[in-house]
Amino acid sequence: MKYLCLIYDVERDMAAKSKAEMDALMGEYFAFTEGIRQSQHMIAGEGLQPTLTATTVRVRNGKTLTTDGPFAETKEQLGGFYLIEARDLNEAIQIAARIPSAKFGSVEVRPVMDYG
Repeated sequence: MKYLCLIYDVERDMAAKSKAEMDALMGEYFAFTEGIRQSQHMIAGEGLQPTLTATTVRVRNGKTLTTDGPFAETKEQLGGFYLIEARDLNEAIQIAARIPSAKFGSVEVRPVMDYG
């Protein structure tokens, strides 16, 4: 079954990290990513640009409306994702718990709809 692991961090805290701290964190991410690639759990994954680059799109009465920024202001911001394959929710949670940001942010695990 496919699961989407949504990674939330506090952008302000991430921006305040030193180069050495960011290099260490990225090293953890590269190791995690390589591990789930080798175990064949990884389908896709990417980091996202900061929320200041986001645009929210809505269509109302046939008109496309855009707003600068994310859909909602929250304490933590969506910073990236992994799309994984896991046998069940328990395995997906075990994989998500190894995502480096789970130690200081949060990781939302959601099953992907199967329309087949």
